[in-house]
Amino acid sequence: MHATGPLGNAIELTEGNLTLRPWRETDAPMLLAAVHEAATGVGRWLPWCRADYTAEDAASWIAQCQAGWRSEEAFAFALVAADSGDVLGGAGLSQRSQRHRCANLGYWVRPSRQREGVASSAARRVARFGFDRLGLIRIEIVILPDNAASRATAAAIGAQYESIARQRLWSGEQAQDAAVYSLLPADLE
Repeated sequence: MHATGPLGNAIELTEGNLTLRPWRETDAPMLLAAVHEAATGVGRWLPWCRADYTAEDAASWIAQCQAGWRSEEAFAFALVAADSGDVLGGAGLSQRSQRHRCANLGYWVRPSRQREGVASSAARRVARFGFDRLGLIRIEIVILPDNAASRATAAAIGAQYESIARQRLWSGEQAQDAAVYSLLPADLE
């Protein structure tokens, strides 16, 4: 799958050994393996990331991501090691408001590749894509308050902590408070 249409030809963001690109059908087995590896850690904050995640779940997710690119409503990137082609995690923009020129940024990295700067590098590049290619003026990062690693990533890329928003996320079958960070184009410079 290539991201085409008003955004141009295929999108691929590469720096060093990390490539960000739209998810492809052929990524499903690697996505499945990454999710299974991440289920006990990342799964604490992302309810979809669980041990019983199936090949069908992976294929469905990829199809949903591709539809998001076509509709220009969501832009999910696979994080891929440029040298091996291994899927390291995912990052993307969702909940895009064209009227208000804003979106939400999310990211996750499989445990075996954490603490290598993958999340901050990916988040920074996805944010830059949002500002430069989508014309966004604001990106929000909304995180469960006890997710210290994601909060550290948000701070590392220059996002500003704004508040704890009451009942901002639905997680674990209940409303949860969330830490809200904002990122403006100048924050990345």
